[in-house]
This record gives sequence, C-alpha cells and structure tokens, in this order.
Amino acid sequence: MTEIEVAVIGGGVAGLASALAMARRGTPVCLLEQHPRLGHETSTRNSGVIHAGIYYPAGSLKAALCVEGRERLIDFAARHGIPHDRCGKLIVAASAAEVPALESLAARAAANGVPVEMVDHAVLTAREPHVAGVAALWSPTTGRIEPEAYVRVLGRLAEAAGAAILRASSLIGARRAGGGIELMTPHETIHAATVVNAAGLYADDVSRMLGGETFTIHPARGEYAELAPGSRHLVRGMIYPVPHTPGHSLGVHLTKTTWGTVLLGPTIRYQAAKDDYEDDRLPLEAFVEETRALLPEITLDDLQPGSSGIRAKLCPPDEPFADFLIRRDTVNPHVIQVAGIDSPGLTSSLAIGEMVARLVHDP
Repeated sequence: MTEIEVAVIGGGVAGLASALAMARRGTPVCLLEQHPRLGHETSTRNSGVIHAGIYYPAGSLKAALCVEGRERLIDFAARHGIPHDRCGKLIVAASAAEVPALESLAARAAANGVPVEMVDHAVLTAREPHVAGVAALWSPTTGRIEPEAYVRVLGRLAEAAGAAILRASSLIGARRAGGGIELMTPHETIHAATVVNAAGLYADDVSRMLGGETFTIHPARGEYAELAPGSRHLVRGMIYPVPHTPGHSLGVHLTKTTWGTVLLGPTIRYQAAKDDYEDDRLPLEAFVEETRALLPEITLDDLQPGSSGIRAKLCPPDEPFADFLIRRDTVNPHVIQVAGIDSPGLTSSLAIGEMVARLVHDP
C-alpha cells in the first residue's frame, strides 16, 4: 500500500492548482484523475474567459476568489507563456429598459472591488461597430486564456514540484482506516491522511464514497455555436448581454478566443447525465435570435457548430445562486471538499489551490 499525506481526487484546474500549491509547500501529494488526459471535462470545455468578478454576491467565495484568482492567473500565464490577454468586455443593454440592470451590476462590481465604467452608445459602437445597444458596462480587467495550455502547464509544474499525478486512475472504493482514508483504484491502494475532493461533476459521488457530506451536483450542459471564418471580423473582443437568469447563466455571449474563433454561448440545460455532451444538441437555428440581439446583421449562414461542456453546479434549476463549497468536511475530518466549482472556477483556480493548501496545513 502506498502512503501519502494528501491525495487529490480530480485532475481539473481546481485539483491541479491544489496539488501544485501543496507540492510547492513541500507536502507529499498525489492526484488521481479518472481520464488519461488532465482537464478532460469542465476545465477545457469552456470559452476561456478570465472573469473580473462582477456578477457574484459580495462576501461570497465566488466573488473573493474570482478577484484574487484573476490577478494570479494573469501573472501565472505571463510567467509561463500561456496564450492570454486582458482584452476587457462589454455587457450590453439592448434597450433603455435594461440600463437599470447595468447600473445594478456596476454597484455589485463596486462592492466586490472590481473597476467598471458605464459607456454610452457612441463608445460602444467605437469599440464594437457591429453591436447594437443603447449603453454598456465596460469591464477592463476581464481577460481570456487558452484553457488546454493552462491545464498542461499546471500538470507539468505540479509534477516538477514533486506531486505524483496518476492518470487513468479512477476511484473505485474508499474506507476510513489508520487515521486517514484508504483509496482503492484499479491499479493500487493508497492511504492518505487527507483527501481533497475536487472531482467536479462527480464530487457528490466521491463524497459519498469517502464517507463525507451529502450534497448533489446538478449537471448543466452548455452548448456553443461559432461564427464562420468569414464572419469573425464582426466581433473584436467579448460581448455579453445583460444576464436574465442570475446564478445560472450569463446569457449567450460572444467571445473572441485566444485561438481566433468567435464562440456564441454557452446555453444552459440541466440534465441527468454527467457525461452526455452530444445527445439532442440544439440546432444552429436556436442561436440565431439571441445572437442577432447583439449582432443584428447575423444570419444562419454566419454560424457553424461549436463544442459543448457540462457545468458542475450545486445550484438546482429553481434556486438563483450557490457558492463554491470549499471547506473541511463536517462529517469526515479527513476530507476537504472542493465542490460546485462552476463559473468562475477557471478564473479562481489558483486562488482555490492556495485556499485548499491553507486548509490542509491549518485544520
């Protein structure tokens, strides 16, 4: 049996950042990832936005870790050559009736310490000539990053710092034993004094296996379309609508990525399956109306199919908000929960990793 001080379950950005933070402190740590490739699920199936911290309730973990995490992530990407930039974004009021919602977002941003600026139609069209709207909220600290490159660097640095990353090693059983938890994989048994549950879409299943708290992850699929290559010039940066479903989705928005495509989405649809990315996909026609609200000249011919991802949400469809769950488990003190890491999880990941490392060393 292998003995380790800390085992992390899940090789997405939250698990990898946690393993890296602990390894850099000299903590013996291993990471179990069920897939052969790190970040195979939510961490690389997104638009790569580095969020500013505008949308989340003041005092929430999402607000605090987003603001801290965005600066850590920008610095990290610059130091390690990960494609990124701080391009800013516009949240657009399509009509005068939506301006009060922009003002409310500006107040929330101020409460979170996030700089934003209300701009009029002239400034909006100067930045994005093809976008329709009466006013917008300009967020200069929003950025974008290439998620797959970020995951690769996290994994490389964690291993270089001494973390053992065990790919294609799913957790098939666990039991409390010897002042810790025995973890069974198809290949070996590992005894860990502390287990970090960063299993994303499967965090509820893993928590039950570890004898931890009971909670439910609600899979919520987000689908993307893209602008066809001949239409990508219509978008210069990031263009968001005023969100109409707080806590669930920021609405179908337009994101010019670091790799040159323009994504439309994501949509949101709660579903039972945690691994179904393709069944009953929305037709391209479903994206036309919402896209045209921001880009009036768009037609169906300007769109092409895009990717999809699944958010690991603690928030059920009938509730407006659920915060990240990051704490030592209240049932099994050998477990640290890192669950419900939906947006802004990518942005917050390095701050999450530091928080987890502190929890491990200051129980």
